[in-house]
Amino acid sequence: MAQRRKISLVLADVDGTLVNEQKVLTERAQKAVRALHTAGVRFAITSGRPPRGMAMLFEPLHLDTPIAAFNGGLFINSDLSIVRQKTVPADVAREAIDLMRKRGLDDWVYSGNDWLVTKLDAPHVAREAWTVKFQPKIVADVAEHLSDVAKIVGVSDDRDKVQRCEAEAKAAFGERATATRSQPYYLDVTNKDANKGAVVAYLSDRMSIPAEEIATIGDQPNDVLMFKRSGFSIAMGNAPDEVKAQAAATTDSYNDEGFAKAMERFILGSAE
Repeated sequence: MAQRRKISLVLADVDGTLVNEQKVLTERAQKAVRALHTAGVRFAITSGRPPRGMAMLFEPLHLDTPIAAFNGGLFINSDLSIVRQKTVPADVAREAIDLMRKRGLDDWVYSGNDWLVTKLDAPHVAREAWTVKFQPKIVADVAEHLSDVAKIVGVSDDRDKVQRCEAEAKAAFGERATATRSQPYYLDVTNKDANKGAVVAYLSDRMSIPAEEIATIGDQPNDVLMFKRSGFSIAMGNAPDEVKAQAAATTDSYNDEGFAKAMERFILGSAE
């Protein structure tokens, strides 16, 4: 039996972690977050989603911490006011779009409060609109809208193609940008300092909480960076093996109350 660790903040990914496959925040998950508050443990969320795409979570979770949208590219308060913003340089944005198109991925651009796409019937657009609860703006070419870009997304149902494009993007951009999969079918390109590891560092500094007292929970490769920066990390049961291997603990699937069970077992209960 390990010694009980001190956790002062839990940082959670949203899709595949906090909400289930139907994008529902279950009552048990809400209860677990309320229990964290009661125990004096702060709670924060981070996601590749735009700010408006997380707004439905603010009230039921009683969030009073900075909210990290676009994988940390934009920090906001619960009233959607901007705390901090990091954009993608226009030249990097153009290179990212060129690479995605050469590899057969559709491309989306998030600029300011707008989500820009070229076709409403493109793969995952309808699903994403249902998830984030707002519609994209249709433009002739997203490559013509590269000022104040928070995130570029490459989209394909060919998951191997997305994974290969991720590797190419990492090699091409190096330290100039962050390129990582937020879902098996999404490749996110953000500012070089916009990643979930940087989210841990920012919250640690802003909230005066040592990184070793921060617990993180997620399910995708882009969550591994926050695992590495936090004192304790939890992978969801639905996470790929490569993600589970990087976490200190594993919980059940997002369709089996994995988030709530992790809070109950590892944060609120006895550590094993």
